[in-house]
Amino acid sequence: MSLRIGVIGAGIVGVSTAEWLRRDGHDVTLIDRNNPGEPAQTSYGNAGILAASSIIPVPVPGLLAKVPKMLLDPLGPLHLRWSYLPKLLPWLVPFLRRATRADVEATARALATIVTDTVEQHKALAAGTPAAAFINDGIYAFLYTSKAACDADEWGHAIRREHGARVEFRDRARLLEDDPHLGEHYSYAACHIDHGWISDPGGYVAALAGHFRSEGGRFLQGEVDDISPRDAGAEISLGGLTHGFDRVVLAGGAWSAKLAKRLGHKPMLESERGYHLVLKEPNRKPPFAYMLTDAKFVATPMDGGLRCAGQVEFGGLTAGPSEAPFRVVNTRVRQLYPDLTWENEERWLGHRPSTVDSVPFIGPSPQAKSIYFAFGAQHIGLTTGPKTGRLLADLISARTPNVDLAPFRVGRFD
Repeated sequence: MSLRIGVIGAGIVGVSTAEWLRRDGHDVTLIDRNNPGEPAQTSYGNAGILAASSIIPVPVPGLLAKVPKMLLDPLGPLHLRWSYLPKLLPWLVPFLRRATRADVEATARALATIVTDTVEQHKALAAGTPAAAFINDGIYAFLYTSKAACDADEWGHAIRREHGARVEFRDRARLLEDDPHLGEHYSYAACHIDHGWISDPGGYVAALAGHFRSEGGRFLQGEVDDISPRDAGAEISLGGLTHGFDRVVLAGGAWSAKLAKRLGHKPMLESERGYHLVLKEPNRKPPFAYMLTDAKFVATPMDGGLRCAGQVEFGGLTAGPSEAPFRVVNTRVRQLYPDLTWENEERWLGHRPSTVDSVPFIGPSPQAKSIYFAFGAQHIGLTTGPKTGRLLADLISARTPNVDLAPFRVGRFD
């Protein structure tokens, strides 16, 4: 049965969902205030990694003791707008309380079901479209300052291996075979095999959306004011006009919380503000993506230059960018390549939607059965996008998903 479906949010999750639903024969309208792939989209500015082994959440045992030092270190990976702290605390406290072994392992089990096949999922979504040209296969290397530093992360390595990750450990001599200009600061790596990256995330999402529209999908640009269930579906209020649908998918990232609350939910969602610095025309690029484990950002070779993406700042959705994260990246990238030069740079801030348990919402709202949630993937939204879209298409098209969706249930914090 063909349904009229509205998908709110034209980032990677929304575009993936819309395209899988269109392929199922539904009449799909994609809705966003920004065009797909534009810099205002969170999907524009990510590190581009198809991170098949990114199943370890940010809160891990011992994190709480490290937070003060991280905040006080001018070159640290964590930043906070102190004026925002009172608003942040109701989310931050339960978030940090999950830094236990049992919680980390439970989160890893859930995330493994939607990330481990990410490369295959992206290729399936992009096959036969211009977006396929943006997908690169390759290693994702976690760089360490020493073998001892890598060994200290063995618990995390073991969890990833338990869920199918193939990890190859390389010493400095082996690393230099692939990258002879690598700085002396890094001497060891855990190289995750069977990964990939997108050479231009904004261009990739725009290409997918362009294919969606060329095949009959529609795009409606505007700010969604409200969403409400009706007897036979749901209505979306957009710029004073009401649009009726049989089903609605809420995939608006960090901005989804406001609409979820209007439906009676308590999403416990916060913006994990992420930054990137693209170094244009650099004299050095890595052969594949690097995670700088001590600096907590990723250096990815992209069409537009060397993209350094990461850092974490808490400060809400409305404040502008801070200078500190850019300063940290600008300084610490020289530990990767001491002789690095570039012509100019692009600075960017985006909002990664993070739940208190680091697990996204995927599925129907118990408050409104015609409305489905697809948001909350924190910093792995690109990785999970196509799989999330396919799961939503299964649910809406009355197929049984091949994933246990219990950990992702909507309303679990209500």
